[in-house]
Amino acid sequence: MIKILVAYFSVSGVTKKVAEKLAKVTGSDLFEITPETSYTNADLNWMDKQSRTTVEMKDRSCRPAMAAKPDVSGYDVILVGFPVWWYREPSIIDTFMESADFTGKTVVPFCTSGGSGLGKSAANMQKSAPGAKVLDGNRFSFSATEDELKKWAEQF
Repeated sequence: MIKILVAYFSVSGVTKKVAEKLAKVTGSDLFEITPETSYTNADLNWMDKQSRTTVEMKDRSCRPAMAAKPDVSGYDVILVGFPVWWYREPSIIDTFMESADFTGKTVVPFCTSGGSGLGKSAANMQKSAPGAKVLDGNRFSFSATEDELKKWAEQF
């Protein structure tokens, strides 16, 4: 039997809701990717060139600290959820991918977005975890149904 972990990063709660539904329909464990320092509304202001997220996303080497490291050793598949920031995964996802040994694991990104897709997120995540098999993944809206999520996850 394949053991699945649903790991997610969420600031507004949208990705959290989708991740919780996904974990429920797959019978998976859940891990929240939590930053050591929470993001404020000012941090999320993409129109402010000095906001925390703008600065992080402009610097591809930025690795925001996580509050806790994941233990992925007992899992075969890790579904990694996040909101799309600047047409890719938030920098904390890169931190997550570099924080554990994903060798031999299948990693599948999923994002929540009103319209933007995953962009080059899978390729970026593959670079951060070269021993993993990172698949292309999928975008879900905040209203993704349990049936939709279950059908998607059944392929892994």
